Amino acid sequence: MAAPGLEMETAVMGPEELVCARGRNRKAVLCQRCGSRVLLPGAATFTRRELFLPAMKKKNALVGSHDLDGDVLQDHWLVDDMFSFENVGFTKDVGNIKFLICADCEIGPIGWHCLDDKKSFYVALDRVSHE
Repeated sequence: MAAPGLEMETAVMGPEELVCARGRNRKAVLCQRCGSRVLLPGAATFTRRELFLPAMKKKNALVGSHDLDGDVLQDHWLVDDMFSFENVGFTKDVGNIKFLICADCEIGPIGWHCLDDKKSFYVALDRVSHE
């Protein structure tokens, strides 16, 4: 069994360490793969909503894929203005959904956007890192 201090160092940060008192992101949001900055601190609000995101792939593999390999994720950063992003790309429409990807390395999806709601862009906490 590992020492209690060691477990804490390797544990992934939970939402409580990432959310300020106003419910916004206290740290910058980064691409897990290339480290590109997706959101500045304070640019998004923490929310819980169950959304299915396909498995992480390059953009060209993501758009043509019709398999259901992926995850139902619950913890997200909610962004209400697409111009709040520092760096994000979008896939082609998949039904009425566009998936969010890193604009630099094109890996994704890191998030989800429904075309019916112009003010809701979701970035999954499990698909990004924070600094």
